[in-house]
Amino acid sequence: MNLPAQYFRAGVGAVIMNGRGRILVLERADIPGAWQLPQGGLDAAEEPLQAVRREVAEETGIPADDLELLASCPEPLAYELPADVRSGRTGRGQVQYWFLFRFRGPDNAIDVQNGGEFRAWQWMEFDALLQAAKEFRRPLYRRLIEQFRGVISRVAASTADLSKNTLRPDA
Repeated sequence: MNLPAQYFRAGVGAVIMNGRGRILVLERADIPGAWQLPQGGLDAAEEPLQAVRREVAEETGIPADDLELLASCPEPLAYELPADVRSGRTGRGQVQYWFLFRFRGPDNAIDVQNGGEFRAWQWMEFDALLQAAKEFRRPLYRRLIEQFRGVISRVAASTADLSKNTLRPDA
């Protein structure tokens, strides 16, 4: 019996939030209804922050200039793939460096069609992602929620406060 490699692939992932505290989630093209966060492999000569900006651009079309780095996980997080989807390329799973970004661009800058890996995107409450994600991703996403919830809440609250205090021309 020829088993897939037993290594964990090095990777990166991004939690990208808008001004309302919702996060960008992507629906896989090959598995309709499977929603996930942007993520990908870490090339040999890349630093994690460089890799995550590249992966986000490849998967979403979002340029690095439209992202503001807010936080990162202090240690890499891992997930294990189900045995039936492991391969020599993917290994047993991934160990990933995770980053939290604020999206500063217009929604029409997001284009998941070019990368081919995803078919749709939406802004979603972080907790709702736990229901929309495949089971094997959920423990990692719970850790991300724990890690980033405070920052997301503060940024969303400060954005809401700013919008309340902004003078409008019609006021």
